[in-house]
Amino acid sequence: MFLNQYHHSFDDKSRLTIPARFRDQTAQGITVVPGLDRDLMVLPPAAFQILYDRLMELNLTDPDSRLLREIILGNALQVTPDGAGRILLSPNLRDYAGLKSEVVFVGVGETFEIWSAELWQKKQDEINADVNAKRFSLLDLRTR
Repeated sequence: MFLNQYHHSFDDKSRLTIPARFRDQTAQGITVVPGLDRDLMVLPPAAFQILYDRLMELNLTDPDSRLLREIILGNALQVTPDGAGRILLSPNLRDYAGLKSEVVFVGVGETFEIWSAELWQKKQDEINADVNAKRFSLLDLRTR
């Protein structure tokens, strides 16, 4: 399970080091795809297979289905971290997410996201407590 946030920077060879807490779950390889909010989604093999199977079920005659395949699969990068947990992202993925030097890894359960530090901070600044209360009500949290 991927949890929490970690700030990292690209090294001088444009490699990105995966947080130590994520490395055991990424050692066998990961797939990086464009995310939904100008971020990157990083999926371990089982999670990517679910996404891939779902994309293959979509009707090819539907323009939105084709576009989803093009966006996700046309930009997907399968990579195995090196011994130090570093990966090299493709230029198109870096450009899509606006990744420059500092990034934020955000664990979201079965997957994690890679954000530019600037876009992540902007998203955090826009969080509204009143709206969040409504969002949390969807969880129907009870103590008994």
